[in-house]
Amino acid sequence: MENKFILAFCFFIVLSCSNQSESNDSEPSPTNNGGTVEIFLIDSLDDTRKYCLDIVGYKENANVNKGLQGHSCYSYQGQISIDQGFDNGRISEKEFYIPYFKVCMEAENIQESSSLNLKTCDKNEKQKFILQTNGKINPESNLNLCLTLSKNSREGGGGTPVHLIRDLSLQICDESLSNYQKWGTRKSN
Repeated sequence: MENKFILAFCFFIVLSCSNQSESNDSEPSPTNNGGTVEIFLIDSLDDTRKYCLDIVGYKENANVNKGLQGHSCYSYQGQISIDQGFDNGRISEKEFYIPYFKVCMEAENIQESSSLNLKTCDKNEKQKFILQTNGKINPESNLNLCLTLSKNSREGGGGTPVHLIRDLSLQICDESLSNYQKWGTRKSN
């Protein structure tokens, strides 16, 4: 009788531990098996620190309601900033997810000149993006559109040298814009 009790207790412990390690898709975990990466423009343009996808605002005080922009990468400070960190594993699943804020990149519309917002992840068509092997990031539903930085930069609020900002939108993929449309991922600078 005592052996049956011990065996049942051990089975309960093993079952409890295995259930705790299962992932829950409705509540994404800030930790991820793909690691956190920054998404940066391959061409440095006018900033040797390069431009990264960034939430408007500053680090933990960034405002997800204001969407995404191109901003000087913070990795020169030694690590990836929480407002520039994307879940690498989910990029391969066509989802550009920022774990700290629990939001996904979403196009305002799947059309030229649309801005990029941040919304609760729900796998809708405006949230599905493909990072191509050629560095272009396209909405899955329209591969003729590319994630594009604007040609003009403006000064941000800090950094030495001062951080630079560029607007981000969907534009028609065009070889003449390739310096503004080719992206990469990295764990840090």
